[in-house]
Amino acid sequence: MSCVKLLSSPARGLIGPTLLLLLLFGATYNLPARGVEISSTIPAPTFDAPASSNDNLSTAVLAGGCFWGVQAVFQHVKGVESAISGYAGGDKAMAHYSNVSSGRTGHAESVEVIFDPRIVTYGQILQIYFSVAHDPTQLDRQGPDVGPQYRSAIFYTDETQRVIAERYIAQLDQTHAFRQRIATRLEPLQAFYPAESYHQDYLLLHPNSPYIIINDLPKLENLRRLYATMYRAEPKLVQQPSN
Repeated sequence: MSCVKLLSSPARGLIGPTLLLLLLFGATYNLPARGVEISSTIPAPTFDAPASSNDNLSTAVLAGGCFWGVQAVFQHVKGVESAISGYAGGDKAMAHYSNVSSGRTGHAESVEVIFDPRIVTYGQILQIYFSVAHDPTQLDRQGPDVGPQYRSAIFYTDETQRVIAERYIAQLDQTHAFRQRIATRLEPLQAFYPAESYHQDYLLLHPNSPYIIINDLPKLENLRRLYATMYRAEPKLVQQPSN
């Protein structure tokens, strides 16, 4: 099931009066985003890459459910130069939304985060990923979206990233940062394929979408509230507005 089909499928029952009641109830009682239920920051990783002294950019590829919200979170993180929605974990020939949505291609909806390690470290990227971008304890789903294409996964680009992620997961599990064990998979990055243009900057372009209101806008609020020093009000967009 895809995040687009979720809103158009009568079988899900999230349309019409029912959806309106959900939105009103959520606004009244300040419900958190589905699958993102934290009220404080999680511990920073005890093992991290040192801050860089050169101007070389680094890349992190992260999967955490529908890529719309994950992309939007990292577009608002200081030091992130680019956050692109796309696919990782499968072949190039099948890296298209209609194929990936079947859950049979091996891909995960992912976000390629290109960042300046002089400003934000890989460990800090992971801290935000685990705490506000998604719920890392959910297996092969994220909130209302179900299937392996919505799995929690870190596609590491080198051995350093693998070790940092592996140690951080162990640290969070050992300190019981979450009520359940982390289900995030570590997978070597073979390739990243950008998603179709209509998926880029989706939250900015569709802020009134019920899916975005319920699932993704609370993530941005958590980022602003919990990581104020790393929050950037103006997002780094994929499709820059023309003058």
